[in-house]
Amino acid sequence: MKNLKERITDVFIRYLIMVLIAIPGLWIFYIIFTPLTVYPVYFLLNLFFEASLSGNIVTISSCFPIEIVEACVAGSAYYLLFILNLSTPNILFKKRLKIILESFLALLIINLLRILFLSVMYVSGSGLFDVTHKIFWYLANVIFIVGIWFFMVKSFKLKETPFYSDIKFFVNLKKKVNKSKNTKKNK
Repeated sequence: MKNLKERITDVFIRYLIMVLIAIPGLWIFYIIFTPLTVYPVYFLLNLFFEASLSGNIVTISSCFPIEIVEACVAGSAYYLLFILNLSTPNILFKKRLKIILESFLALLIINLLRILFLSVMYVSGSGLFDVTHKIFWYLANVIFIVGIWFFMVKSFKLKETPFYSDIKFFVNLKKKVNKSKNTKKNK
């Protein structure tokens, strides 16, 4: 009985954390990842161009401003990885934390490379900048997140499925309770 109680408590705590982080508007992801995005982008662009930084705007060669807005930081993408992690049952705390940190680091690196690539396209005056930016925005970001999650599943040998495993647990629990009630009625 203790395992059942622990499992229900685990599900409750995991989903409560997801909701509590989402309610104020994901600000925690932007507080953490805005500087982790802006400063490396500025540093890396400054290696190749003459760059200056003012707030969240990196200006290249005094005439190419690149504003790193919330969408560039991709706070919602970090939250989606967080949701996938917390909605997957049967992961020990240390392993869960490691998966979160590694998936966030992977997304940060990919995001930095994406911003650098688009910045170079912008500065070089590429006619493909707008379409490439939109492709990254609408398609590539989803592929990156799914790819990172699948990589984490494979790397950490996760056996459970986000959301589905928890739903299946409660459906089976309901069946057991109903079966138990029917058995008691028949006696």
